[in-house]
Amino acid sequence: MCRLTAVRHALNKALRPAVLGASLVAGLSLAGASQAAETWDMPMAYPASNYHSETGAAFAKEVNEKAGDEINIVTHPNGSLFGGGEIFNAVRRGLAPAGERIISALGNEDPLFEIDAIPFLATSFDDAWNLYQASKPALEKLMDKKGLKLLYTVPWPPQGLYTKKQLTSLDDMKGSKFRAYNPITTKLAELIGAVPTKVEAAEVSQAFATGVADSMITSASTGYDTKAWEFSSYFYDVQAWVPKNMVFVNKKAFEALSPETQKVMMEAAAHAEKAGWDKARELTAWYKDQLQTNGLKVETPPAAITEGFKKVGDELLQDWLKKSGDEGKAVIDAYRAM
Repeated sequence: MCRLTAVRHALNKALRPAVLGASLVAGLSLAGASQAAETWDMPMAYPASNYHSETGAAFAKEVNEKAGDEINIVTHPNGSLFGGGEIFNAVRRGLAPAGERIISALGNEDPLFEIDAIPFLATSFDDAWNLYQASKPALEKLMDKKGLKLLYTVPWPPQGLYTKKQLTSLDDMKGSKFRAYNPITTKLAELIGAVPTKVEAAEVSQAFATGVADSMITSASTGYDTKAWEFSSYFYDVQAWVPKNMVFVNKKAFEALSPETQKVMMEAAAHAEKAGWDKARELTAWYKDQLQTNGLKVETPPAAITEGFKKVGDELLQDWLKKSGDEGKAVIDAYRAM
């Protein structure tokens, strides 16, 4: 019996390194599997150097650093993965877990998406923030119905008017080819006698170069990104409205994450929202200075243009209230009570 025990002891001693080696390999393999984070593609519509894209990249970095090994968000700026007009449906269909879209471009989906593009309803960052807070519960509810979850928003600078010719009133806009990027700008163009043509931000330079467009309302930021001084002559600082981009996530993809990672993502979204709003305020004057430095005539609009836009804005607001019904009225009432 003692001899048998001794034999077993010798065999165990001889086999132990091999067993330990196999266990170590298996352990390393399992560790490697646990560290293989799932890649989350996040398409964005604007250039990597734009502060919206930079805010998105910072958001992704924070999530990646704090979420452990569960996910790795990769941003794809400038429409490189999906064009601006494709991003919303791509995320809704699960082709990408998260993405960014200018909210008002989705007006055909629901009137609520257009609220921040109604001319002269909210023209300053403070007013735009109040309008966002008044509309946010309804916006979150709407996104939920579409299988999406709102993460954060970032505003654009107040919208200005770009033209090739000098203007004295809105009558000078009649017949111009007006770049529209949402249903409200399409309607606005029609009301001032211009011809609307849908053009995404990434296509603006080409549209002007080929004669598809010769005027537009957009921010000084987009004018800077597209080098508007190469195809336009005037920037009228009408400060017509303050539109927002939103970053959102596929609801099923979000709910599949661990509670810890969901918390990390929402905290990172709150940080991104604050940083994005602060950056928009900070850069607004700088963008206008850059337009002027590069040759655009940056001008305060004549009173006739401002008055004309306010009249158009009132008409568009009444039209919007008819489309949005009681829910829209409740949002406007909440905003005006602030």
